[in-house]
Amino acid sequence: MNHFSNQLKNWNNVKANDSWALFKIMSEFVHGYENMSRIGPCISIFGSARTAPEDPYYRLTTEIAESVVKSGLGIITGGGPGIMEAANLGAKNAGGISVGLNINLPFEQKANPYIDEDKLMNFEYFFVRKVIFMKYSQGFVVMPGGFGTLDELFEALTLIQTEKIKIFPIILVGKKFWGGLMDWINTTLLEEHKIDPDDLDLIRVVETKEEVLEHLERFYYKESFKPNF
Repeated sequence: MNHFSNQLKNWNNVKANDSWALFKIMSEFVHGYENMSRIGPCISIFGSARTAPEDPYYRLTTEIAESVVKSGLGIITGGGPGIMEAANLGAKNAGGISVGLNINLPFEQKANPYIDEDKLMNFEYFFVRKVIFMKYSQGFVVMPGGFGTLDELFEALTLIQTEKIKIFPIILVGKKFWGGLMDWINTTLLEEHKIDPDDLDLIRVVETKEEVLEHLERFYYKESFKPNF
């Protein structure tokens, strides 16, 4: 109990610093909103920072980004290496908008060189960065990735499911990679009534860049581009 008592005595000092952190959080929101509001409609591409340039998904990501840009949209990524780098490279190759929402981390994350100089934003807080993704993305293209990719995927699904943001396309690329997750969603979640059958319509699993573009074009044939909240 003495150990807990000593820890509790320090709690007031911790709480005193919380309110000052709000100013830094607010500044990140203001910076993100001001910059992104000047950029046209974009598609966000997510995936692993650990994907090497020789990986087939790296090349596929670059091709998808090029196709998206040629259709008239820009590309947003998390700004780092791997899949993010591949997507920004594709946008740069096609002469389109290449945005990077970089997160400051002690490892892995360093801004890639294919982001437009005036469209690189650095964040300290994951949750601020995710709000910017959700507000200004007109669709998510989700390549194979790890915990961060899954976090961004399920954040979007949750917000759309609960109608906190408007519906937009969520496209998973790689049937083999995503197959186990989709099996679990279709069986365990659905059969145990943890989701509704209609929730499955929020996700599209594809294999090619052509399928990505087809789904985006089909969705926006009826919908208009606008911020999500």
